[in-house]
Amino acid sequence: MFEIHNLKIKPQSEAFSHEFKKASTTVVLGRNNSGKTNLLRFIAGLSSPAKGILKLDEENITDRKAQNRSIALVLQHFVNYPNWNVKQNIISPLLQKGLSKQDQDRRAANIARRMGLGEFLDRMPNELSGGQQQRLAIARALAKEAQVLLLDEPFANLDYKLRELIALELQELLAEQGTIVIYATSSPREAFAMGDEVLLLANQQKIQAGPILDLYQKPTSKEAADLFSEPSVNLIPTSTGRSLPAQLTAVRPEHVRIASETTSSQETYFKFAVSATETTGDETILHGKVDGLDWVVRRPGMMSISAGETVSVSVHQRDLLLFQDMSL
Repeated sequence: MFEIHNLKIKPQSEAFSHEFKKASTTVVLGRNNSGKTNLLRFIAGLSSPAKGILKLDEENITDRKAQNRSIALVLQHFVNYPNWNVKQNIISPLLQKGLSKQDQDRRAANIARRMGLGEFLDRMPNELSGGQQQRLAIARALAKEAQVLLLDEPFANLDYKLRELIALELQELLAEQGTIVIYATSSPREAFAMGDEVLLLANQQKIQAGPILDLYQKPTSKEAADLFSEPSVNLIPTSTGRSLPAQLTAVRPEHVRIASETTSSQETYFKFAVSATETTGDETILHGKVDGLDWVVRRPGMMSISAGETVSVSVHQRDLLLFQDMSL
């Protein structure tokens, strides 16, 4: 188990503690400047404004130098050794471990294959694409077989399809090694794809943590709900009577339905004035207003609804999110 205690990402931020489980991936989810990278740099032993206590298997490692921690870090802006080929880069963390050349070669070939680099062992980094170089940086971190693996937006330079493929391969490989993985991202989609648990950060502070599905279904604040929603959640108009005086009620864009799709008596209906539409091929995204409030509706498939139309939409009672209005 890996633990952080009384950690402040910045001197003025609120301290928090958290436990990261073995053979589990915790996604640190937050927007830009939320503190994700500073947190990971502190854990890795690199320069960071963060202060706190780090424990790995109950041993205090706070003052241990970066090279003496069983922790590997892969940053979004990756670094590979330019004068070494792919194979040499991958085995570089193994050079001080006393492994035979045969064992080094075997491990390098296995990791390269799993990361989609099996055909490129003799190539130099500058002969690889940006995505391949990022995968090489991940492969080198995996070869270290550290107890804790830190990944800071590691798939930022990969296209969507390759990102999903590598994420699946990475999950299998990490499960085999029993690694504690801390994965920082701003994408809820990646959180669902990679994570067992999630730690939500905003303004350099922890705002909620727990199993992914629990946080998605039961956010404790609008801020937490927004972090797990692309785009942000829609506020329910107070005229519906769904909110008490000191509460906010909201719904995620994917939980708003076109009225013709529903038949339940537990639906609340709204008039949605559509101002813009977009499609990704497998879903339609509608932008507009309900009672003067900005709303976004996400529906699967292609829908023949145009800007300028007003359509009836509905929200089921089970999909309502209720939390305290912190502005009151």
